[in-house]
Amino acid sequence: MKKRLSHNLVSAVNSLHLSGSSKPLSFHKKTRFIQTVQTCNNLVLPTLTHSKILKSGLLNDTIITNHLINGYIKSQQISQAHQVFDEMPEPNVVSYTSLMSGYISAGTPQLCLWMFREMHNSPVLPNDFTFATAVNACSILADLQKGKQVHGLVEVFGFRFNLVVCSSLVDMYGKCNEVDFAQLVFDSMADKNVVSWTSMITAYAQNGRGNEALEVFREFNLLDWEIPNKFMLASVINACASSGKLVSGKTTHGAVIRHGHDSNDVVASTLVDMYAKCGCIVYAARVFRRVRNPCVIPYTSMIVAAGKHGLGKVSIELFEEMIDKRIKPNDVTFVAVLHACSHSGLVDQGLEYFNSMSWKHGVVPEAKHYTCVVDMLSRIGRFDEAYRLAKSIKVNPNEGASLWGTLLSASRLHGRLDIAVEASKRLIESDQQVDGAYVTLSNAYVLAGEWENANDLRKKMKQTGVCKEPGCSWIDIKDSTYVFYAGNISFKRGTEVLRMLKELEREMKEKGRSKGLVFVDVEEEAMEETVDHWLKRLNREP
Repeated sequence: MKKRLSHNLVSAVNSLHLSGSSKPLSFHKKTRFIQTVQTCNNLVLPTLTHSKILKSGLLNDTIITNHLINGYIKSQQISQAHQVFDEMPEPNVVSYTSLMSGYISAGTPQLCLWMFREMHNSPVLPNDFTFATAVNACSILADLQKGKQVHGLVEVFGFRFNLVVCSSLVDMYGKCNEVDFAQLVFDSMADKNVVSWTSMITAYAQNGRGNEALEVFREFNLLDWEIPNKFMLASVINACASSGKLVSGKTTHGAVIRHGHDSNDVVASTLVDMYAKCGCIVYAARVFRRVRNPCVIPYTSMIVAAGKHGLGKVSIELFEEMIDKRIKPNDVTFVAVLHACSHSGLVDQGLEYFNSMSWKHGVVPEAKHYTCVVDMLSRIGRFDEAYRLAKSIKVNPNEGASLWGTLLSASRLHGRLDIAVEASKRLIESDQQVDGAYVTLSNAYVLAGEWENANDLRKKMKQTGVCKEPGCSWIDIKDSTYVFYAGNISFKRGTEVLRMLKELEREMKEKGRSKGLVFVDVEEEAMEETVDHWLKRLNREP
């Protein structure tokens, strides 16, 4: 029984049949070549087909050669695909776009942008898929400068209202932490689909603006013309997790079940993460256990969730369960289990897992794993080992910031001023986490009784214009969110909170457990002035 050709295949073959060639081949033979290339699923078949096309004299035919390029790309042979491209007498927009897409699939988006520049210097004009592919490369690289350059060409070539291109631009600006630009592009779109709405929700969710992400989702639901897909629901759940919206999270969980996405690994993982962050570890475990045959993603999410709640032994049990099921852990899984061991004091088990990463599981330790080990050793006072390990690792500035920041915080808490000074210098010299480094080192000086050094450091911060963004926490009660910033007591229902603080302070003093309220990262004199000011203000209120 003959298989019905796809619409694209029929179009391609008709083009071949009508265009003619110096050495005509039968319609069915050309069809067979294209069918074979389209179904390439191993390393040998594209090469064999390539040989047959060469013998048939069709290698100069652009349409068949484009299919051959895609065949090599599907079999993950990008270098052979590029070689075929280089031998083409007249590559067209499909040739360029296919190879660009291939480089993204191969994990080399920078080469995708190089191909895009080569195309720009050729007579071939880009289409909407070309631009979407180039924007996607910028998104993966989080390269805002190149993304804006591509955006400029989008405007020049008249694709500013194209649905596919604009959805890619929204995603790119979101990945580059430019959510307001993403919103501008989104608002300019005449037509939107579930992909574009998902891109906008994701942009807000990934940049810590969960409330705005939920507002966009509410707008989408009001349209009532398209149902949310699993990707949109996963982004909404992430927004609920980042903003602590447990009620909204439960509502979205209901939508997940209604639309049949509760067994999806990615959606289940986001639900586990959301419930854990909202303090509902039991709900997180229930969601995880309802996933049939969970892969590494749900397992990793559950290991992280248990670790955050101080259930290190549960994290280890989950890890061992995963190994028993022959599920291969990845680099993120090891970060999760090492973090869990660190926060539960399971140092011996943590070091054992770290040492087995490479030889037993084939995962090469990276800077993030060494950071976990440094944290693990520091927490039990083994600072000299942690310090030697930190100095022995070659890391880039971003990775170094996490590594030395971890060591700095631990050394301050345990009074190791020598290591705190060294870690702070490393952070300041690399221009990473400068504000936090100054403040933490200042507090370390205070704990060590070196007030003069602490004051000098604070003066230096003021002179250089360094200021630390205040810490923030919040709680969601019914339909209201209460946000608290460090050092700021003027917030919603602040009077009630101040009264409670004053009562707690009185009781703690009576029991001899405290000299007064403690504010983190504030000089003692300023701390006392702040407390006195607000307590006096409270006393003046009726």
